[in-house]
Amino acid sequence: MSRIGILSAVGDAAHPMSRMIDRRVTAVATPIGNTVPMTTRVVIAMMQHETNTFSPVPTPLERFGRSGLGVPTGHEVYEQFAGTGTGIGGFLDVADEAGYEIVTPIAGNAAPSAPVHAEAYEQLTAAICDAVTLGCDACFLDLHGAMVSETTTDGEGTLLRRIRQIAPNLPIGISLDLHANMTDAIVDNCTVAIGYKTYPHLDMYEAGQHSGRLMVRMLAGEIEPVMVWGSRPILAQTLRMGHDDEPMGPLLEMARSAEAKGLLGASVFGGFPLADIWHAGLSVVTIADGDAAAAEDVRDEILEAAWAEREEFIFDSRPLVQTIAEAKALPDRPIILLDHADNTASGGTQDTVAVLAEVLAQELTEVAMFGICDPEAVQQMIAAGEGAKITLELGGKIDMPTIGRIGEPLAVTGTVGTITDGTFIVTIPMGRGTQTDMGPSAVLHIGDVHVVVCSRNVEPSDPGCFRSLGIEPTEMRYLILKSRIHYRAGFSDISVRDIPCNGVGVTSSDNSLFDFRQVRRPIYPLDPHTPATPEYGHPPPE
Repeated sequence: MSRIGILSAVGDAAHPMSRMIDRRVTAVATPIGNTVPMTTRVVIAMMQHETNTFSPVPTPLERFGRSGLGVPTGHEVYEQFAGTGTGIGGFLDVADEAGYEIVTPIAGNAAPSAPVHAEAYEQLTAAICDAVTLGCDACFLDLHGAMVSETTTDGEGTLLRRIRQIAPNLPIGISLDLHANMTDAIVDNCTVAIGYKTYPHLDMYEAGQHSGRLMVRMLAGEIEPVMVWGSRPILAQTLRMGHDDEPMGPLLEMARSAEAKGLLGASVFGGFPLADIWHAGLSVVTIADGDAAAAEDVRDEILEAAWAEREEFIFDSRPLVQTIAEAKALPDRPIILLDHADNTASGGTQDTVAVLAEVLAQELTEVAMFGICDPEAVQQMIAAGEGAKITLELGGKIDMPTIGRIGEPLAVTGTVGTITDGTFIVTIPMGRGTQTDMGPSAVLHIGDVHVVVCSRNVEPSDPGCFRSLGIEPTEMRYLILKSRIHYRAGFSDISVRDIPCNGVGVTSSDNSLFDFRQVRRPIYPLDPHTPATPEYGHPPPE
């Protein structure tokens, strides 16, 4: 049974985090004579955000929690995430198994968007650092690895440096997203780092468990983790990082094979290419038991394999009109039309309508779309009521100055369908057991095209995004999804064919749309003749 940590009496009285850490104790150690039984106390927290520096979608603190409920803190964290298919769920379960005393200061997870507001970043990191200041034996952190804030381009590395300043010798285990942009600050300031080996991220829980169990073994004196890392100058396209696809699949298999042969950990990070920061790009982190040379050998082998396949990391788009026309002629069903240029899980506005407009223009039928994020339209639909006929300007409410586009709404007339509060429980492995919050949501029936309109940015990875609003996706001929790869987590068994559609948005795979100014140069493919190991010097100071 775990022990939920408490603040000291002094902390309760004077500490600013006293309201954020649960003060109930499920078990109290009883002193024997003049000794006190030793209890391992661990801080477990989550701070997740994949930052698209080209995105116009703001990232305040409230984006890291559920609408109206704030960011989970204290015992709320344990209640919401223990046993769930998340990295923090894996950490919590491992700590429970080990009988550790658990302190859960905060668990923030925001959908990808623009750099995190300075105040939000400070509150998230302060919650974690304050908990460490109160004393602990280890720290387990569920991080992303591609967080940028208004005050730092290396959100995770800056947090880990702060923790190191508080507790220089504290063992720190972290789990990271496959799209992490690795930095020296991250590796130098943690003990163990394990990344996901799937995209869609079906193994978030397993990555947390893997990192957590290495920490348990280290704390027990069974292993001595030695961690190394390296990178190659590849700004890989996200659409080329699926774990079932080449070139990423074979690299991930190399990492698994190295672990099966005895390496403590091997993680391949494709990087997040829409973060215009110095250290964006592909990297590898390996961990050996006291043998740095063994870790370095595997790291170098995987990096060399990645560099040899660098051309395969680039995705080429096709004209939208042609793509939709070809889809219309196919007899298969259901077919997924990927509106990947406005991918929610990469920082898209989720309100561009180019793909929907083309589907309507070419008169495709039996179509369901998830979804357009347009709170204003949702409120109009709620006011009209279910069954009402309504004409509105759908989507296009947000300008995208970084790619030179203004919002272009689509004038449509349709019938209001099901209206809900937008919440449902995730059933797929990725995030299993957590609650998705789309905000107030409704279905707009435009003839035989059924569009889910929501109030919060949500990735369509779980079919619940349709089913919670009365749409059965298996009964449709076409599903338009604002996704890249994550849709596979819940829709791979539903669709018979997936077709990328080159719409409009700040998650486009067309590098020419973006003005990269901060990423280190040269880097492939922005610079086609980039050497494998350029002489970059040191990154600019934070």
